[in-house]
Amino acid sequence: MNYKNITVAGSGVLGYQIAFQSAFHGFHVTVYDINDEVLAKAKTKFTAMSEAFKQDLNATQEQLDKTYKQLSYSSDLAEAVKNADLLIEAVPENPQIKIDFYHKLTKVAPEKTIFVTNSSTLLPSQFADVTGRPSKFLALHFANTIWIHNTAEIMGHPTTDPKVFEDVVSFAKAIGMLALPLYKEQAGYILNSLLVPLLSAATNLLVNEVADVETIDKTWMKATGAPLGPFGILDVVGITTAYNINKMAADKTKDPLKIKAVKYLKDNYLDKNKLGVSTREGFYKYPAPTYEKPDFLKE
Repeated sequence: MNYKNITVAGSGVLGYQIAFQSAFHGFHVTVYDINDEVLAKAKTKFTAMSEAFKQDLNATQEQLDKTYKQLSYSSDLAEAVKNADLLIEAVPENPQIKIDFYHKLTKVAPEKTIFVTNSSTLLPSQFADVTGRPSKFLALHFANTIWIHNTAEIMGHPTTDPKVFEDVVSFAKAIGMLALPLYKEQAGYILNSLLVPLLSAATNLLVNEVADVETIDKTWMKATGAPLGPFGILDVVGITTAYNINKMAADKTKDPLKIKAVKYLKDNYLDKNKLGVSTREGFYKYPAPTYEKPDFLKE
């Protein structure tokens, strides 16, 4: 693995974390997004990440200063990928958005560039052909707060070059991740194969008016010892992602409950810009959500 220049496409919930983590570990990283306004927001998120790295990893100011020097920004895709050894796609979890992105990317990326998708639920084989380089394409999936929950699931598709696969495993280790190779394609990888059914079940309970947000979270936290309930997790993941996953399921299955969940999330959260931790309000208000109160599990 001789990657030096990394381009991260998309500076949303996970994109900016991947970019900062990679730069922190010495890679030159170009952050690409659709316009300069979005990139400006990413820069403010890096400031918050610096504080988190100091607190959680005991990062020094010198390390963080070096990290910032490794970061550059562009809203011009051709410019952003011109030197890329590895392109990490972290655009919204919507198949058509990803397909459109790869159509643009394949026209401007150098031949050497390896493409990986950070998709949470979609299979790399769904996009392999549109990348124009299926043998150099696979999935590299990170969990949220990657500097703490430092998992990297690596999943190829049937025609991924094994050498490319191993190089991506090596890259994941090089940026401080616990590399988790998968032996075959699995929608949702390992993590989301376990997590998505939990979050879906919680959303169904809420939409069906079986119980409220806090009661559902209390149940999970008290009964399992988990530090967060499903709605606390959804606030961290981002309610937009939950909406997209439910919408894809609703479009595919026509399940009335999924359709109801999509409308519920749109009307009560997306339309009100209550997207989770990123907007300081989702199912809970931040920075002091009620589930962090000492008596949350006692009442």
